[in-house]
Amino acid sequence: MTDTSIGFVGGGQRGNWIRLRTVIWLRWVAIAGQIGALLVARFYYDLKLESALFYLVIGLAVIANLVAMFIFPESKRLTERENLLMVLFDLLQLSALLYLSGGLNNPFALLIVGPVTVSAAALSLRSTVFLGAMAILIVSLLAEFHMPLRTSAGTVLWVGELFVFGNWVAIVIAVVFLSVYARWISSEAHSMSDALQATQMALAREQKLSDLSGIVAAAAHELGTPLATIKLASSELMEDLSDHPDVLEDVTLINQETDRCRDILRSMGQIGKDDLYMRHAPVTAVVDEAAEPHVDRGKALHFETMSHLGTELPQPVIARRPEIVHGLRNLIQNAVDFARENVWVETTWSHGKITIRIQDDGPGFPAHLIGRIGDPFMRSGKKSATDGASRPAYEGMGLGLFIAKTLLERTGAELTFANGSDLQNADTVASARCGAIVAVTWPFAKIDARFGGDAMPIGQNRPLEV
Repeated sequence: MTDTSIGFVGGGQRGNWIRLRTVIWLRWVAIAGQIGALLVARFYYDLKLESALFYLVIGLAVIANLVAMFIFPESKRLTERENLLMVLFDLLQLSALLYLSGGLNNPFALLIVGPVTVSAAALSLRSTVFLGAMAILIVSLLAEFHMPLRTSAGTVLWVGELFVFGNWVAIVIAVVFLSVYARWISSEAHSMSDALQATQMALAREQKLSDLSGIVAAAAHELGTPLATIKLASSELMEDLSDHPDVLEDVTLINQETDRCRDILRSMGQIGKDDLYMRHAPVTAVVDEAAEPHVDRGKALHFETMSHLGTELPQPVIARRPEIVHGLRNLIQNAVDFARENVWVETTWSHGKITIRIQDDGPGFPAHLIGRIGDPFMRSGKKSATDGASRPAYEGMGLGLFIAKTLLERTGAELTFANGSDLQNADTVASARCGAIVAVTWPFAKIDARFGGDAMPIGQNRPLEV
C-alpha cells in the first residue's frame, strides 16, 4: 500500500476549522430560544421565576457575544483551546439556567447533551472527554441542588425521585452514546476528506506529468521535420564541400549537432505522444507504462496477455487517462513492495470486459483486514517480523490502495482483493503465486477508446501552445 507524504489536518487540529462568526450566530439563536422560553413560562404558564437572575445569566451570553463581535475580526478562526472555552461557557450558562428552573425536573435538562455532542464532532478527543465529564458532573449536582419551579400560587412543580433518577440516567447515557456516535462519524468524515484530498493531489500530479510529457513529446514531434531537413541539407553540403576543408568542418559540426538535438528530444519524451491518435493505446501499452518505474526495483515482473477463453479477439484500445496509469502504478508498486521475488501482471479481455490481475509471491493481505482493503488510514495494529524485514519503516496506512481504488473506480472499474494462498491451485506454477491478488475489471463499453463511452475524438492535431 503506497503511502503519500502529504500534510493533513490531524485530530488535534480539528477545532481550528471553526469560525468565530459561526459560534456567535449559533449563540444568538440559543439566546433567542432562552428568552422565548422564559417569556412563555412567565406569562403563558404563569410560573414564578427569578426573572432578574434569568436575565443576568442570559445577559452574560449577550455580553460575551458582543465582545467577541467587536474585538475579533469576522474571519477569525478559533483555536482548539478557544473553541473549548466557548463550548464550556455555553455548558455552564445552560447549567445555570437549569439550576434556576428546577434542575432535572425541567424537561429542557436534555439540552445539556448539545455542547458535548458539538465537542465530539468538532474538537479533539481530550476536549470531548473533559466536557463529557463536566456534563455528567453537572447533571449529578443538578439532581440534588436546584431552585424549585413554582406556580404563581406557590405550588412546587416536581416529578418523583424515580423519574429524576431516570432523567439522570437518560442524560448520562445520551452524553456518552451521542458523543461516541458523533465522534465516530466525524472521524470517518475527516479521514475520508483527507484521503480524497490525497487522491486529488495524486491525480493532479499525474495529470501535470502527463501534460508536461505531452508538451515535450509534441515539441519533439513538431521539430522532427525541420531537424530532418537540416540533417539532409548538411549531408549534401558535406559532399559538395569536400574540397573546402575550412567550410566542411563547420558543416560537419552542424550535422553532428542536428543528431544531438534529435537524440535529446527523443530522450525527453515519446515521439508523437500528444498526437490525437496517441491519446489512446492498446491496453498492454498502458499497463507497461504504469509498470515502467518498478521494472528495475529488484523484483521480476512477468507480463501475461491473453484473450479470454481462447477467443481470437483483437487487443482492446483504451484511453491513456492519468487515473488509469496512476491507479495501476500504485497497485503494481504495492505488489513489488511485498513480493519476495516475482510479480505477475495478467491482462485478459473478452467481448464484455477487460481484466488486469496483479499478483505477487509475498505474504498476501492480512486475513483480518481483507474485507476492509481500500479504506483510507487503515492500520493493521501489528506487523510481522517478515514484513518489517522486507519493508522497513512501512506504516501501512492503506492510503495508496485507497487512492488507486478511488481513481480506478472513477473510470468505471471494479476492484476485488484476494490471497492466492486461499485458492485451490492444482499445478505447481499456479501454487507459486501465493501472495496478494488484485483484479481490476472494466466493462468493455466503459474503457474502449474506439467505440465505447470513452471513445477518443479523431481530428487534426492541435498546434503546440506555449
